Amino acid sequence: MARMSSPPGESRASLAHSLVLVIDDNEAVRTALEVLFCLHGAQLLGAASPPEGLALLQREAVDLVIQDMNFRREATAGEEGVALFHAIRQEHPDVPIVLLTAWTHLETAVDLVKAGAADYIAKPWDDERLLTTVRNLLELRRARLEAATLRSRRRRARESLAGRFDLRGAIYESDAMHTLVSVAAQIAHADVPVLITGPNGAGKEVLADIIQANSSVRTGPYVKVNLGALPHDLMEAELFGTEAGAFTGARSRIGRFEAASGGTLFLDELANLEPPGQAKLLRVLQTGEFERLGSSITRRAPVRLVAATNTDLRAAIRAGAFREDLYYRLNVIELEVPPLARRPEDIVPLARHFLEPNRALSSEAEYALARYPWPGNVRELRNVIRRACLLSEAPLIDVGALNLPQVEPAGDTEAGFLDRLGLEKTLERNGGNVSRAARELGLSRQALYRRMEKLGLKANDGR
Repeated sequence: MARMSSPPGESRASLAHSLVLVIDDNEAVRTALEVLFCLHGAQLLGAASPPEGLALLQREAVDLVIQDMNFRREATAGEEGVALFHAIRQEHPDVPIVLLTAWTHLETAVDLVKAGAADYIAKPWDDERLLTTVRNLLELRRARLEAATLRSRRRRARESLAGRFDLRGAIYESDAMHTLVSVAAQIAHADVPVLITGPNGAGKEVLADIIQANSSVRTGPYVKVNLGALPHDLMEAELFGTEAGAFTGARSRIGRFEAASGGTLFLDELANLEPPGQAKLLRVLQTGEFERLGSSITRRAPVRLVAATNTDLRAAIRAGAFREDLYYRLNVIELEVPPLARRPEDIVPLARHFLEPNRALSSEAEYALARYPWPGNVRELRNVIRRACLLSEAPLIDVGALNLPQVEPAGDTEAGFLDRLGLEKTLERNGGNVSRAARELGLSRQALYRRMEKLGLKANDGR
């Protein structure tokens, strides 16, 4: 019937606590599979007919089904197996199904795989291949259940936070961003400076908006200044104002500090501030006092200051380009925004958010977005989606419309081509169907199984 295998320790552990249901009218098949799986740590239930198997599925928390395709001696076409497969899939869509094929035409099994079966195994089966298939599918199911639990927990946490604070419509799913958003919202009421660091386009301004929206001065003015866009010789005048005659053509005007009085001032690209401006900013933070350019009159402007930079300020201090005392004055609370590549859970939700109304992304497009490293972070993602919406005439945006640069995988092509998260998402999109996932990735089933093993989605079976 089948070649029996020895039960390596890792395999036993990988199948432990798993409940497998075998639906086959041949008692010898059920007995052989029961011995095989019990040797490797799994519990097996046997059913001799489709009705018996469906009844067991209703009563027991089955992790995986192995089903025959014919249940009468004279049957060879597989109609009963097809009907059983669809009945299981309708009532238990999350349970992986492995087909056992003997007399059935191979095309029938392939059609069922396309319809959602996890895999098919020919009789007489090879123990090692069957164990590998089952082990992979059980590991994948556990990973999917864990991922679903994690997503549910994250969703509840986001909803709870949004119920207590104004998050300004922030879009995220990663734990990293949830932690940052939570801290930003909770410290917003404290009247202390906040320094937000991170690469360009990663979402620093989003955190600044959340701080302002939940601060005690949220009804006051909210002034944003991009110091990188201001000419160096006019920066002090822009920040602190000028008196008429301070320089050729100067007229009396207030600066951004006075404009933000009683509210929040957001200084972006802080490292662009020249040393004289740094000295004045330090004084404002310490005393709340400043003078307009060309004036000796001391003014006061109570302002909540939020600053942001993509520069390593500690390195700038060592290079003599930034004042150490200003850094520590600003760095009462520091929020570091990670690049988008380090929070891949946020990529697809953000992409969907940037879509125009009545537009959607194909599963292949979402997979391509998740794989791309996004050196330009959220800003680059937004531009890619906007461009795709402009260039794509179809409501469903495919990979070609994204026009993403080709990214060569680094290192080992088997393990480096696709990370664990990307593989889990691909398998999840395909309902856990290994064959369909392999086709999407352009791999054979055997290559995908190898990759799953290298990425930790299966235990070493000892081969």
